[in-house]
Amino acid sequence: MALFTIADLHLSTTTNKPMDIFGHAWTNHAERLKTAWNELVKPEDTVVVPGDISWGMSLNEAVEDFKFINSLPGRKLIGKGNHDYWWNTVSKLNRFKEENGLDTIEFLFNNAFEADGKIVCGTRGWFPDNEYTADDE
Repeated sequence: MALFTIADLHLSTTTNKPMDIFGHAWTNHAERLKTAWNELVKPEDTVVVPGDISWGMSLNEAVEDFKFINSLPGRKLIGKGNHDYWWNTVSKLNRFKEENGLDTIEFLFNNAFEADGKIVCGTRGWFPDNEYTADDE
């Protein structure tokens, strides 16, 4: 088992926002992502995707992007990014997941999952009450 992380997929399966508007390096980015993912990730691996999943503005617009992610090997732990306007309550997200057969996806939202002997947490970031330094250990 391995643990991977990749963010900012910005998929646009059903929206008209291709990533190549940001330059040649983004040409065919979804196909290139799929090829690399299939070469590296095995079914027993976990991939943390901390946000910016889809350019879809609603779950309905993002469903094909989720199906694309679901079709890739491994378990996916998905968090909310600043462009994920489709994000909703975890209950609605889990219902969406079940209704669409997204069986390799789990949502990180005020919860945690075990992956490869590590704990992956999904919660809002807060500044500590008192500043932490390495000397505190």
